Amino acid sequence: MTPEKIVENHKKYVLQSWSKQGNLNPIPVAKAEGIYFYDFDGNKYTDMSSQLVNLNLGYGNKAIGDAIKEQVDKFCFVGPSYATEAKSTLAEMIINLLPDSFGKVFFTNAGADANENAVKIARMFTGRNKVFSRYRSYHGSSFGAGNLTGEPRRYPLEPGIPGFVKFFDPYVYREAVEFESEEAATKYYLTKLREQIIYEGPDSVAAIVMETITGSNGVIIPPKGYLPGVRRICDEVMAGWCRTGKMFAFQNFDVVPDIVSFAKGVTCGYVPLGGVAVSQKIADYFDDHLLSCGLTYSGHPLACAAGVACVNYYSEANILDNVNKVGKVLGEILEEMKEKHPCVGDVRYIGLFSAIELVKDKKTKEPLVPYGKDENGIMGSLVGMLKKKKFMTYSHENMLFVNPPLIITEEQIREEMVKMDEVLTYVDNELI
Repeated sequence: MTPEKIVENHKKYVLQSWSKQGNLNPIPVAKAEGIYFYDFDGNKYTDMSSQLVNLNLGYGNKAIGDAIKEQVDKFCFVGPSYATEAKSTLAEMIINLLPDSFGKVFFTNAGADANENAVKIARMFTGRNKVFSRYRSYHGSSFGAGNLTGEPRRYPLEPGIPGFVKFFDPYVYREAVEFESEEAATKYYLTKLREQIIYEGPDSVAAIVMETITGSNGVIIPPKGYLPGVRRICDEVMAGWCRTGKMFAFQNFDVVPDIVSFAKGVTCGYVPLGGVAVSQKIADYFDDHLLSCGLTYSGHPLACAAGVACVNYYSEANILDNVNKVGKVLGEILEEMKEKHPCVGDVRYIGLFSAIELVKDKKTKEPLVPYGKDENGIMGSLVGMLKKKKFMTYSHENMLFVNPPLIITEEQIREEMVKMDEVLTYVDNELI
């Protein structure tokens, strides 16, 4: 097919997610390698968001591709009730990467159904029905995961499922209270959460579901001591698999969750896969209680083969070392941008997971666009400006994200952030 025909068919036959369909003009991708992908005219684009923050190991990873090909030659599919080498191996590898308290893994297709099954498992294990999650959160767009989600993408699902309760994030930058320390902020947020749980009835709460570090809603890093106070369930869909400088994001904090949901970086998008890892105590419960969870493609052989190759590659290629090295450089660049640009209210970063929050006024912290109401498409236009510079990322609310593949080099990060600096200069001069 010609690139023109590819785009024509996409626009004619494909419903593209999170988009008004009338004005779409997708890039037809011809090939990809490392942190770059190319269109049919040979233009090179730098993937500075790891696609949907899942392509941790970049494009064209031979080890992952070879593992998938090897599994294809054996067999592509058997049902979840059969044991396969890839599934058994990956489950063991994941449990060995988690704290000693973990016991088993339930495999899913992606992050949304991982979160849905995590909620089901928590409800079955506790016999309780209410589930807390935060307003600035995204846990998926299926019906159950969408009810967990707190931000505006939940609105089309409302009225929602009874028992899903929202609480506020520890979003210190946006809080009306001026805290004297991180510990003071933690005390405030935990006190409010504890009060809300009391009002909802503690005996009815099955779980608190959280991204350890809020992802697409702003890379909100919790203040010191916060996570140990809300230690029930930890969502690792986006922040896991070396992204934050640790294998799993909760390992940056003094906390061990009971359940960890994961996806994205477990296969880096080469084949869809997600999962729910549970403590040994929860795993033992289902020895004589029915696990009422099931998916046709749970533990898909091709996906698990890709997962084994990915987990091995993280270790063999010393990906964590690179994340911490290049992440330090990224953090320094972001701090320089915050100091330089009047439009940059805050920068938040950990490992290669970061967000730039844009404001009209640093003193008042007025966001560049109102929450949920970018009616003039300002943030979309900024993403478009970056796109013209071949810096490919996304925005959410008043934030721009920099979450490149974990294989990026110091030279590459410096080269690309010059482009971001140019766009921020435009914002300073034209939009505030």
